[in-house]
Amino acid sequence: MANIVQFENVGLRYGSGQETLSDVSFTLSTGAFYFLTGASGAGKTSLLKLLYLSQRPTRGSIKLFGEDAVTLPRARLPGFRRRIGVVFQDFRLVPHLSAYDNIALPLRVSGVPESDVEAPVREMLAWVGLSDRVEAKPPTLSGGEQQRVAIARAVIGRPEILVADEPTGNVDPDMAERLLHLFDSLNRLGTTVVVATHDFHLLGRIQNAHMMRLDKGRLLDPTGSLRFPPPNAPSGNPE
Repeated sequence: MANIVQFENVGLRYGSGQETLSDVSFTLSTGAFYFLTGASGAGKTSLLKLLYLSQRPTRGSIKLFGEDAVTLPRARLPGFRRRIGVVFQDFRLVPHLSAYDNIALPLRVSGVPESDVEAPVREMLAWVGLSDRVEAKPPTLSGGEQQRVAIARAVIGRPEILVADEPTGNVDPDMAERLLHLFDSLNRLGTTVVVATHDFHLLGRIQNAHMMRLDKGRLLDPTGSLRFPPPNAPSGNPE
């Protein structure tokens, strides 16, 4: 299976302090599902920022889609970012836009004709179970509903990579299971999925998922070789 992401000896430092990430090396295979785990402050969000190109590393090499992402010209960044869907921990929905318009935003920014926007947006709304909330604005939506709008917005452009930062941190266990099912469905369509979470109850819910662990900015399982068995397998707890 081809690699879609490759990190080699990556370090990240904010200002003049200690490195947030140190000597991080790993590869992500095209079409695979990964959990990124670690305690609060381990560096999960920082690693994800490097993945979706909102931050450049202090040192080391990053390749995305077979190209050097560190030296990528700024003019090419928007095109690369359109190939990556991001679900932020704090949703980042536009508060004055409806659920429909929030989901449509990536298509409109990309210049998709308005006549080609409605069908995929309504498909996404149905996919996340929000067909009855088309005109609702974020302040009137529950946390779980906002998260589903954020997921739909992240995947509307059929990204090659989906990155989700603690996507179940603000929802109840039942909703967490539903959201994870959405990620699994997208992964089955061929998208490489990376979910950062500290919720160990979710680990093992995705058949053949890989796990990478961060501890104080260092990757403890750089190959992501630990696979979880199916949820009903007799081995039980993946830990």
